[in-house]
Amino acid sequence: MAALLLEVVTPERLVLSQEVEEVVAPGREGQFGVLPGHRPFFTILTIGELMYRVKGKEHYMALSGGFAEVLPDRVIVLAETAELASEIDVERAKKAKERAEERLKELVPMDPEYAAVVAALKRALTRLKVAELA
Repeated sequence: MAALLLEVVTPERLVLSQEVEEVVAPGREGQFGVLPGHRPFFTILTIGELMYRVKGKEHYMALSGGFAEVLPDRVIVLAETAELASEIDVERAKKAKERAEERLKELVPMDPEYAAVVAALKRALTRLKVAELA
C-alpha cells in the first residue's frame, strides 16, 4: 500500500517524521482526512487532535493550531505546539482545564481575555482526550 510521509514541526522541534497510511487533522473548516495521492492544498489548523495510522493502528497527538501543506506523497504540519499522546502530562492538563474553567466563570464574552481563556480550555481538553485515546 502507498504511504504518506507525515512531518510535524513546531518552533522548538521536529515532533514526528514517519511514513503513515492516513492522516486526519483539525482544519479551520472542520476535520479533514488525507490518503496517499491526495490533491495538494494548504490549510489553517485549529486546536484539536491529529490522528495518523501506521500499520492499521491509530496514533494521536494534540495540536494547538498551525498550518498544514498536503501533497500527494506527504503532509507537512507546522504547529504552534504539538504533543504526542505519550508526552502528555495528564495531571498538568487537568489543572490547566480547572484553571480555565474557573477563569471563565469570572468573564463574559466581551472581556478582552475571554477568547484566550476559551482557547486554553480547548487546549487542555484536547490534551486530555488525546491522552485518553492513547
